[in-house]
Amino acid sequence: MGSSLFLQLLVNGLIVGTLYGVVAMCFVLIYKSTQVVNFAQGEFLLIGAWTCWWLVTSMALPFYVAFPMTFVFMMIFGIALQMIVLRPLIGEPVISVIMVTIGLSIFFQAVMKSIFGVWAQPFPEIFPVKSVDILGLSVQPAYLMSLVVSVVIMGAFAWFFKYSRMGLAMRATAFNQQVAQSLGISVKAVFATAWAISAMVSALAGVVVGMVNGVSSALSFFGIKVFPAVIVGGLDSIIGAVLGGLIIGVLENLAEYTDSQFLHVGNLYTVAPFYVLVIILMIKPYGLFGTKTIERV
Repeated sequence: MGSSLFLQLLVNGLIVGTLYGVVAMCFVLIYKSTQVVNFAQGEFLLIGAWTCWWLVTSMALPFYVAFPMTFVFMMIFGIALQMIVLRPLIGEPVISVIMVTIGLSIFFQAVMKSIFGVWAQPFPEIFPVKSVDILGLSVQPAYLMSLVVSVVIMGAFAWFFKYSRMGLAMRATAFNQQVAQSLGISVKAVFATAWAISAMVSALAGVVVGMVNGVSSALSFFGIKVFPAVIVGGLDSIIGAVLGGLIIGVLENLAEYTDSQFLHVGNLYTVAPFYVLVIILMIKPYGLFGTKTIERV
């Protein structure tokens, strides 16, 4: 029983870790392009999940139609948010933009609660079975879908940054915005693309988590849970985000196993990533793969 539980939690940790990695890449994408940490990232998940849920339940659309429609909506949402709220802040101190993202987080929470209520709503059954048996381990189909889609997204991110014109423009903008502008790169377009991609990919995570746990305002906490993964991997490293997500995903589940089998202290699953967050900030504040910078204050 103990070993099978350990393997089950380990596999769950790896699968959830890929989802953490995908959301962590959204943090990194915005930070690399705009030097801003988006504290409203969790609300992007929430909005995406509620949008897909509404399309499936209220509009009676098939999931395979509602899912891409949610992506399109989130792309428009991300671009509009950047153009209307964040673009006027270009040139302002970074702390001002960060405070705005915190304000957006609170605002979106309030709007979603006023529209959809405060109670969790179950996501309609999408798959014909509740779990799939893989080598004796029970895995939910939603997590399998998220694993496949997450791996595809990670590959797409790698290709995008290495070979696409916009990806190269983003890398140049992240290196130096003034130099990028002098080379003819539209920094405004780079910012809008970064927010659009971040909103779309976050929506994917929101839909997957909503399918497993139901859709409620608690989904936004997922953004906070991903933050340790971002810090562990390095705030400006895409590879670090992926590995940080896997580390935190596995760590959570190993903490749950240790707690349930030996310690019995409770809640270790939730707090363990934040212990790691504090430790990594103390010994390696730029993360495992982040750029080491020296700032004189």
